[in-house]
Amino acid sequence: MSVRETDRNIDKYIGIGFPLGFSNTGLFHQTKNVLEQASYNLRNLLLTSKGERVGQPDFGCDLTDVIFEQDMSKIKNKVEEIINEAVTNQLPYILINDIFVTTDKRNPNTINVQIEFSVSLQPDIFETLLLQFNTAGA
Repeated sequence: MSVRETDRNIDKYIGIGFPLGFSNTGLFHQTKNVLEQASYNLRNLLLTSKGERVGQPDFGCDLTDVIFEQDMSKIKNKVEEIINEAVTNQLPYILINDIFVTTDKRNPNTINVQIEFSVSLQPDIFETLLLQFNTAGA
């Protein structure tokens, strides 16, 4: 059965979601389609620092290092560069459409990184992933 067929079959699961934990259907939350699984995989990649994963020292990116830099004007370009490089090297089936880096108006210590993406299996269907970082360390 091809990935496309599995993705369309409501009785099949693609993978597991994160964080790991109990769900209504069993021990782990299972994902039903490639785009949903890609969202979990992308979050996992971007929140993992290089060298953190045992046996895969190149997996991850240094996003958290850049987010906490002092010069906000340079952060957006560096974030885009780091995300695009990590996705190209580790998750090439994910297609990044756009990346938005903003500060929260209510809390200037919070940086939001919003990523609009699709997967090569369905390039016209987009998903959005939002990562929030508190630079105050609280």
